[in-house]
Amino acid sequence: MKETKKYRVKPGSRVRVDEMDPDDKGRFDKEEDALEETEGLIRELDPLQERLYAEGKRSLLIILQAMDTGGKDGTIRHVIKGINPQGCQVTSFKVPTDEERAHDFLWRVHQHVPARGYIGIFNRSHYEDVLVTRVHDLISTEEAKKRLREINDFEKSLVHNGTTVLKLYLTISKAEQRRRLQARLDDPHKRWKFSPNDLKERQYWDRYLKVYAEAISATSTRHAPWYLIPANHKWYRNYLVAKIIVATLKEMNPQYPPAQKGIDFRKEIR
Repeated sequence: MKETKKYRVKPGSRVRVDEMDPDDKGRFDKEEDALEETEGLIRELDPLQERLYAEGKRSLLIILQAMDTGGKDGTIRHVIKGINPQGCQVTSFKVPTDEERAHDFLWRVHQHVPARGYIGIFNRSHYEDVLVTRVHDLISTEEAKKRLREINDFEKSLVHNGTTVLKLYLTISKAEQRRRLQARLDDPHKRWKFSPNDLKERQYWDRYLKVYAEAISATSTRHAPWYLIPANHKWYRNYLVAKIIVATLKEMNPQYPPAQKGIDFRKEIR
């Protein structure tokens, strides 16, 4: 984890996501230098996930947050391809439904926490309820602080019950977001992903950076750390995410269960 340590937010520290260099490429000079290592890491995911599933005692929750076009979908598509889909579930959180609004803000989230043996991926998450809501003044600062405390308690409870929580914020520059939005408009195969609301939300760029920084600073804990992932270069984003997930699973070190005693088909009577 030494290579990724600098991207991990220390508990209790105050971060400014705008000070993170989204063009960071680590020790690599070119994309080609990282691709082979990334593919090697992705190949490691399947046997690690199989051990987690076979053990059936713990789970891994990966939370992906980013600005629009930050690369959440791309990360899932390129990195998580190494995981058997039978042992993985992806949940995307949209605007809350009327039923969801009738409950506390974590109600809809808890239902999608991965079961023991599974890897769960949140494409956006419960953090939307302390980000979008603050940017658009839907909740007060005091309510936001209360929710952040509840999030810490919620994640601590997950960890105590066997779920490892890994939180990744994919950071891109405003110029890179503009380029990606234009690319969506220019490509007939990607145009469907563009929404006029993307332009509206872009106007709140600085406000989003501020509330992201406050949320990450308040909730990067020893049991549920945040990583700030430079994501202007998709290939480096993929490398770092794969590296962190593989290292986390190796640290969890799931084990195959022992064979049941007294069962041996070599002794079966023919």
